[in-house]
Amino acid sequence: MDGKNPSFVLSAPFKVSYEERPIPTLASEHDVLVHIRQTGICGSDVHFYVDGAIGSFVVKDPMVLGHESAGVISQVGSAVTSLKPGDRVALEPGVPCRRCVRCKDGKYNLCADMAFAATPPYHGTLTKYYALPEDFCYKLPENLSLEEGALIEPLSVAVHILKQAGVVPGNNVVVFGAGPVGLLCAAVAKAYGASKIIAVDIVSERLAFAAKYAATGTFEPSPTSAPESAARLREEHGLVDGADVVIDASGAEPSIQTAIHVLRMGGTYVQGGMGKPDITFPIMAMCTKELNAKGSFRYASGDYQLAVDLVASGKISVKELVTSKVKFGEAEQAFKDVKAGKGIKILIEGVPE
Repeated sequence: MDGKNPSFVLSAPFKVSYEERPIPTLASEHDVLVHIRQTGICGSDVHFYVDGAIGSFVVKDPMVLGHESAGVISQVGSAVTSLKPGDRVALEPGVPCRRCVRCKDGKYNLCADMAFAATPPYHGTLTKYYALPEDFCYKLPENLSLEEGALIEPLSVAVHILKQAGVVPGNNVVVFGAGPVGLLCAAVAKAYGASKIIAVDIVSERLAFAAKYAATGTFEPSPTSAPESAARLREEHGLVDGADVVIDASGAEPSIQTAIHVLRMGGTYVQGGMGKPDITFPIMAMCTKELNAKGSFRYASGDYQLAVDLVASGKISVKELVTSKVKFGEAEQAFKDVKAGKGIKILIEGVPE
C-alpha cells in the first residue's frame, strides 16, 4: 500500500469531490482491509447525492458514498481464519452491534445501532481501501467475477424480500417496479419455482428487459383507478382469484394501492420499495381479504451467502443487469446517469493499485 486512499465524497446536495483520506486501520483482530474493485450505484446513494438526506439520515459532514461493492483482501487481522490477502470478496456493508435483542434474534438488519456504509455518519465504499469484520466479507467462488460480486448486495435485498414473502413452488407472483431490485425479485421468484411472475412498470423498456430476464409476463398500468388497473392485470394474466404474492419494489403510491387489489384472499404483500413517508392505503381491502402485509429492510442472517450461492450455482444470473462500467474518476457522471434513469446498473471501477 502506498499510503493513499482516494475517496469519492459528498459534502452537500450535488456537491462531490475526490479526497485523499486515511487508509483505515483494523479496529479489531477480526477485521480485514479490502481493496475495493467494483461498486454499483444504489437508489439510496442517488437520494443522498440529490437531497443530502433520506428521512432522518442527514449528511451533516462530508461522507464517502457507495455501498454495493466487491474487492480483494489486502490485509487481515491476527484472528482472521477464513480469508487471506488476495481473496476476492463481496462486502456486506452494514455491521450491527451483535448484542441487542434484534441481533440475537438473527434480525440484525433491525439493529438500532447498525453502522451502515454511506448512511450518516458512516462512510461508504467508494474509496480505495475499506475495513470490515471478516464475517461480513463473503469469498467469491472462482466462477464469479468481481462485477457479479458487486451485485450480491442488491440481490441480497431481493433474497430478503422473497424470504419475507415466503414464496414457494407454484405461487403466482406480481412484482411492481422493474428497476434493479424488482428485476432481482423476479429472478429469485423464478429460482424458487414460482409459476407466474408478472413484472409491472410504467417504462416499456424496463418491461421488455424484464420479459427477457425473469418475468413470465408484464403489465404497463394506465391512468385509471387502482381497482380498475388491478382488475385488468388479473384478467390479462389469468389471475382469476388474484396473486398469491405481491411485492412492491417501486415505493410509488399508485403501485401500492393497485398491489393490494391484485392479491387473492389471504395473499401476502411485501413492501420492499421506499417512497413517500405517508400514503393513502386501501385498508378496507386489506382487512376483508385478511392479507399478510410485511415490510422488508436490507438483509439479515443468511441472505448474503444465499445470494452468492444462487449466482454461483447458475440459478440466477446478474451479468445482464450491468449496463455500463466507468472509471473511478468518472463517478459523478455515473451518478448523473443513474439519476436520469439511464440503464439498469452502472458499476464504478475501483482505484487501481
